[in-house]
Amino acid sequence: MSISAPFIRKPIATSLLMAGVLLVGLVAYPLLPVAPLPQVDFPTIQISAQLPGADPTTMASSVTAPLERQFAEIPGVSQMTSSSTLGNSSITLQFDLDRNIDAAAGDVQTAINAAGGQLPKDLPSPPTYRKVNPADAPILVIAARSDTLPLTAVDDYAENVLSQNISQVPGVAQVSIGGQQKPSVRVQVDPQKLAALGIGLEDVRGVIANATADSPKGSIDGATRTFTIYDNDQELKAEPWNDVIIAYKNGAPVRIRDIGQAVEGPENTKLAAWSGGQRAVLLIVFKQPGANVIDVVDHVKALLPQLQAAIPPAVKVDILSDRTTTIRASVSDVQFTLLLTICLVVMVIFVFLRNFWATAIPSVTVPLALVGTLALMYAFGYSLDNLSLMGLSIAVGFVVDDAIVMLENIHRHIEAGLSPVQAALKGAGEIGFTIFSISLSLVAVFIPLLLMGGIVGRVFREFAVTVSMTILVSAIVSLTLTPVMCAKFMKHDTGQHGRLYRISERGFDLLLAGYRRSLDAALMHRRITLMVFLATVAATAYLFVIIPKGFFPQQDTGLILGTSEAAQDISFAEMSRKQVELGKIVAADPDVATLAMALGSSGGQTLNNGRLFITLKPRDERQASASQIIDRLRPQLAKVEGAALFLQPAQDINIGGRATRTLYQYTLQDANIDELNQWAPRIYDKLKTLPQLRDVATDEQTGGTTLTLDIDRDAAARYGIQPQLIDDTLYDASLASEPYLVAAALIVIYIILGVLYESYIHPLTILSTLPSAGAGALVMLMLFGFDFSVIALIGVILLIGIVKKNGIMMVDFAIQAERDQGMTPYDAIRQACLLRFRPIMMTTMAALLGGLPLMLGSGTGAELRQPLGYAMVGGLILSQALTLYTTPVVYLYLDKLRVWLASRRRPDTAMAPHLAREGAPAGE
Repeated sequence: MSISAPFIRKPIATSLLMAGVLLVGLVAYPLLPVAPLPQVDFPTIQISAQLPGADPTTMASSVTAPLERQFAEIPGVSQMTSSSTLGNSSITLQFDLDRNIDAAAGDVQTAINAAGGQLPKDLPSPPTYRKVNPADAPILVIAARSDTLPLTAVDDYAENVLSQNISQVPGVAQVSIGGQQKPSVRVQVDPQKLAALGIGLEDVRGVIANATADSPKGSIDGATRTFTIYDNDQELKAEPWNDVIIAYKNGAPVRIRDIGQAVEGPENTKLAAWSGGQRAVLLIVFKQPGANVIDVVDHVKALLPQLQAAIPPAVKVDILSDRTTTIRASVSDVQFTLLLTICLVVMVIFVFLRNFWATAIPSVTVPLALVGTLALMYAFGYSLDNLSLMGLSIAVGFVVDDAIVMLENIHRHIEAGLSPVQAALKGAGEIGFTIFSISLSLVAVFIPLLLMGGIVGRVFREFAVTVSMTILVSAIVSLTLTPVMCAKFMKHDTGQHGRLYRISERGFDLLLAGYRRSLDAALMHRRITLMVFLATVAATAYLFVIIPKGFFPQQDTGLILGTSEAAQDISFAEMSRKQVELGKIVAADPDVATLAMALGSSGGQTLNNGRLFITLKPRDERQASASQIIDRLRPQLAKVEGAALFLQPAQDINIGGRATRTLYQYTLQDANIDELNQWAPRIYDKLKTLPQLRDVATDEQTGGTTLTLDIDRDAAARYGIQPQLIDDTLYDASLASEPYLVAAALIVIYIILGVLYESYIHPLTILSTLPSAGAGALVMLMLFGFDFSVIALIGVILLIGIVKKNGIMMVDFAIQAERDQGMTPYDAIRQACLLRFRPIMMTTMAALLGGLPLMLGSGTGAELRQPLGYAMVGGLILSQALTLYTTPVVYLYLDKLRVWLASRRRPDTAMAPHLAREGAPAGE
């Protein structure tokens, strides 16, 4: 008895079961979190230590080195980078992907404690750490400004009210202050007046240090009362400081007003920030690795009105940059693509079947499979992101396949005269194994991906599981609800159809007749057809070798990060002027919505470096992409003499743990710092002379060791230099396993098909459908200028699962015809091709239209979806054109191989039955 029989006999129970699946999925949908991509953040921790006044060399040797020695003993550290600047040491630890960040933080604190005895005794405070990746882009940039209050007052509210409360939001790793303006009293002295009075700067410094204090005063106990003592030992305003006596000369007091003045101002005068051209204080919010960006931003936004009410109305708080704007738009665009795909697939079914119930029955599979998958995604803790939604969109193209195959077989028996119930029982029994093998072999494609480690494995895992769950749910629906609906609603065709139906049917008959003639020609000239197949295999291998490889398509997230740089000896005033000049050029671009800038030497930043956060207009309000805007700005920014601005689009995936100005970074290492200082400038100068590179920069300020560079692919191609020579390290770490992934997927499919068919030969016939799909995908990617990236690889993996369905449908029917009807291999495979021509065309068109919206999409996040769409559409077109002819030819040749192998084992008996059964035209 078939799997479907109990469900066909109990239609009410089956309907209620499917309704329950639909209900659970609808409940789970609003509970799913929204994210840009699956969670692929490396666990990263940044450690900071300050020793005011220490030069970078001292910081490196006395602070950074002792800490690094302790951190090197922590298990699971994959990368450790450090930066030592004036008075500041910053160390970034990046851990293995499977390392728990909270456990890693505990190890970091233990290492800090162990290094305490080796650190300078005058370190003001112990090193601190935060669970944040400095290479990540901020999720929010908030500006606090005022038209009436001084910046020192604005900073006071920003740090003590806004920053402290935002830092407590779950998922927030760090709130960095840009352009910090801590209030303080500054004493400005005239060196000439000091010299005239014979007073030194140390004398002034000593008096100032003793003139203010904050220490316990105690209390006085009386007979009946206790008095707590207070005094005016702290001077918080500038005016009283002018009366402080520095010294006595000739019996007369010398006050601060006699040698200079005390003024109120910021603690650090070499810090500044701007919001839209106006001075401001910036709050730059970073999320913890692993935190959901949508949830974190929503909580911060919900908190802001309360915080605004807690500070004076004169302080305005504005959100300048919100990373979730493009994330929400991108996810919404993919959801629209999903709905469009569903409509296109249903349209394809109707065009081929031209019957309401024949269209409705397989169409019901789509919402049930998708909604059922949403429930499973919630159970697995997955999110609605670009990749999982792309997986659902692609799945629409082939979740209907099983239902179409089931419906077409049942419909054939109804037309043969069986009652709908008997036709459903017989048809489901015949086709159940085919559906099972198709679905199982399709899921098998993703098994190697599920077991893969590293960042590519993390990117793939959620996508692979989502698609696999959709396939399994659709198979269950096709084996249960589809035959039930066929038995209930499908009737015998009375032959009374409208004119449109008759015209379209005549067109299908002509198409089938044309295929029959071309198939017979291919079978008559099998050697030529086989040569075409072998040429396709060779072309696929050649194209894979020559196609440019990449890691991840560069995203347009609506945020551009900029780093300005000038000469190391530039003054703060001159750097501020250049920063403003660069900002004016950027802000004048028509596609720029908001601009925030920060400048100054704090938190590891040097005086000659500034930061820019450029928020672009929504994608539907601008024609240019983020990369095109950067290219447009470069010539204008180059006109600013003495300063350079490095721009790059913010990305959702960052592999490194160090903030970098450009796309690639190259690290020069040596135990001898003098050799580093000698060779780093030489390499930097040489790289700047290469015409295929642009935006070459170095972070060497006083002995830095890192060079960053950006590849101009167009120039590299003109000069015949492959980018692969430069990014081999990245490729080896992330995508070098591509061939092994594809090979592993093929091996798993072969094993499963061999088990299902109890044959070594027939799985090879099914796998022969794949080379043409691979060649088509690679040709399409190269024609439209796409690299073979992670996303394109997903498309090829999906093609392996989709295209082999054609082979399974042909081979499965041919084997049954040989076994049950005693046909020769030639007649069996020919009949299988003709009988399965319409369902093969339907399923391929459904899958192709599933990829078409991804290929042609131009909305937010389209740069992620397009490589997948182009790979799928190209692969499906070429495979559909070739496999309908090459697969039956390969089937016949492999059948001859099977017989030949059998004859070697049983030479007396094996050939005779085969010669009697072949009965095919020679045509070779």
